[in-house]
Amino acid sequence: MAHARISANLPPDIDPTKAPIAFGRRALPKLQEELHSPELLTQQRALMALCDLVHDPENVYQAIEIGFLDNLKTLLLHHDSTVRQKTTEILCIMAMHNVGRQGLIQNGVISALTELLDDPVDICRKNTHQIFEMMAKLHEGAVDILHAGLIPLLVFKLETESDEIQELILDTLSNSLRVEASEALATGAVTILKEKKRNLSITLKGKSVLCEEVTPVLVSLLEDTDPQVQASAAGALMFATVKPQGRFSALAAEAIPPLLRLVAEETSKARLSAIKTLTMLAELPEGRKTLLDHIDTFQQCLNDPCEAVKRAAKIAISVIKWKPF
Repeated sequence: MAHARISANLPPDIDPTKAPIAFGRRALPKLQEELHSPELLTQQRALMALCDLVHDPENVYQAIEIGFLDNLKTLLLHHDSTVRQKTTEILCIMAMHNVGRQGLIQNGVISALTELLDDPVDICRKNTHQIFEMMAKLHEGAVDILHAGLIPLLVFKLETESDEIQELILDTLSNSLRVEASEALATGAVTILKEKKRNLSITLKGKSVLCEEVTPVLVSLLEDTDPQVQASAAGALMFATVKPQGRFSALAAEAIPPLLRLVAEETSKARLSAIKTLTMLAELPEGRKTLLDHIDTFQQCLNDPCEAVKRAAKIAISVIKWKPF
């Protein structure tokens, strides 16, 4: 099915060709002055010009040296959407360079960007998440994301964002957990699940695998007294077990018994995720052997009022009963 793309097109009255740019080392200081202009159009044109200049890492270095990042952080909260769009685009381009990434970390840009997670303009949010995704690939960037308390916010955004932005969020989450798993456990993902009053779910990209340290914790949370926590943990395991390594980790953590209990509970919010996770585990010989003794549990789901649950149960039964020729 086709998905709408987020457009980066500017309003027709913003013409960057009309913005005069000084030459040499005077170019950036001049643009710095224009960013402080009380005239909105002057600010917009200055940002357009800067957007072109920061493709050069030497200009990125100079921009950081003369204090551009403080001004850009302020402009993130500007009332004009074009200003916010071009500001996030500039930061996104800067994050493509090593000197830019280091500058963003040292100047607290990641924390400042959290203000744009609820921006009404799609392209502003997309640019913001592109920056997070690039920064999360660095150890220092991932730690910054964790310390900024972004994990709970990003997880929550998975419920509402477009597929395009969700993919960026999933990359950011998986990289953050992989780069600093122990710190993620302390400050982010698992803590979310333990917060009873929050309606959040942890989701990790199927192409990534939960760290071995995380999987046992999620398995233990399948038996939490809060149904939402159970559902969140089951959802995380479902994505983790897409890859073989995730399945082996889940089996080693003895995930099958608590997952079966969730499948058996007709009112469980985690029932669908639990069935799908067990289907993944049934693709391993050890998992299939264990689940063959529990076909009845899945057959009971064939009467579930939810069509998705019935379909998942039917698939699970076929996978569990599969025999090689």
